Amino acid sequence: MKKIIYIPALLLLAACSNKPKDKKAELANLQKQQAELNAKITKLQAEVGGNDSAKITEVGVVDVKSGAFTNYIQIQGKIDAQDNVTAYPQSPGTITRINVKVGQHVSKGQVLAQLDASVLQQSIAQSEAQVALNQTLYNRQKALWDQKIGTEVQFLQAQTNLQASKKALSALREQAAMYRIVSPISGTIDQMDLKLGQVAQPGQTGIRIVNADILKVKADVPESYAGSVATGNKVKIVVPDANDSLTTNVTFAAKAIDPTSRSFAVEVRLPDRKSLRPNMTAILKIANYSKANTITIPVKAIQRAEDGDYVYVNANGTAKRTVIKPGVTYGGMTEVLSGLKAGDQIVTEGAADIEDGDKIKATQSAI
Repeated sequence: MKKIIYIPALLLLAACSNKPKDKKAELANLQKQQAELNAKITKLQAEVGGNDSAKITEVGVVDVKSGAFTNYIQIQGKIDAQDNVTAYPQSPGTITRINVKVGQHVSKGQVLAQLDASVLQQSIAQSEAQVALNQTLYNRQKALWDQKIGTEVQFLQAQTNLQASKKALSALREQAAMYRIVSPISGTIDQMDLKLGQVAQPGQTGIRIVNADILKVKADVPESYAGSVATGNKVKIVVPDANDSLTTNVTFAAKAIDPTSRSFAVEVRLPDRKSLRPNMTAILKIANYSKANTITIPVKAIQRAEDGDYVYVNANGTAKRTVIKPGVTYGGMTEVLSGLKAGDQIVTEGAADIEDGDKIKATQSAI
C-alpha cells in the first residue's frame, strides 16, 4: 500500500522539475529567431534604401529659348460700313414719287424720293413771275439812269426790288428741296420701306444707304486697357461667320472713357473683302504688350510655393529646383523675367513627381 501512495508523488515532482527547463529552451529559441529576423530586416532595409537613392524618374523637358513675345487682349466687335447713313426728308409730306429701289447704286446728291410740294411750287411760280417783272423794271430803269433820265432813288428802288424778289425765290426753292429725300453719300440702297401715298416724317421715314466698299470693325475696350491700347496697335481679326481672318492695325482709339460702360471705342478699317458684310460679328485680338527678345516657357512647367514660383532644371540628369520671376502669360506661355537663360532645359512633364536633387531621365516634350 505504501508503494502505491509514493510513486505518483515522485512522478509529479519529476514533472515539476522538467517544466522550467522547457520554457528556458523555448525562450532561447525565440530569441535566436528574433536575432535572425532583425538581421534580415536590417539587410532588406539597406537594400531598399539603396534602390531609392538610385531611383531614376522619367520626365519630359523642353529647351529654353529666347524670342519675341506678344500679349493680346480679346474682345468682340461688329463690322460696320465706313459710310452707313439713313436719308430722311426735312419736312413732312406725302410721298408722290420714288426714284430708286433696294440694291440700286446711287450717287451723292441724287434725289431718292419726292414728297408733295404742290402748294409750294405754286408760290415758286408766282415768285419767279415777280422776279421776271422786277428784272424788266430794273433793266428799263437802269437804261434811263444811264442816260441821266429819272432819279437815283427810282433806280435804287428798282434794284432793291429785284434783289429782294430773287432772295425770296431762292428761299422758296430751298424750302421745296426739303420735300425731297436726297442721298448724302454714294453707295447702295440697303433698306427702304416707302410706299407711294405714305406720309413721310423727318427722322422717322427714311432710306438707308451703305457704302460697303469701305468696311470697319467697331468695338469697345475696357477702361483697364486704356494705357496699353492705342492707334496703331497690331490687331488680329477673326470673322467666324465668314470663315475669314486677317492681321492689320488699330485705325482709331478714342481718348474719352464712356462713363456708363467704363470703356472706350476702337475702330479698325478693313481691306476690300467680298466675304465681309456690315453687322457681322468679329473677334478682335489686340496686341497690348510686345517684347522682341525675351524668354518664355510653358505655363505647365511652373510650380508654385510660398517662397515663390519655381521650375525644375535638368542639371546633367539631376532635377534642380530654380526660382523664377514670371511676367505676362498668354496662349499657354509665360514670360520669364529672371531665373532662366537660353539653353536651360526645364521639366514640363512629371514635375509633380520629383523633388530637388532627384535623378531624372529627360525626354524632349512638345510645347
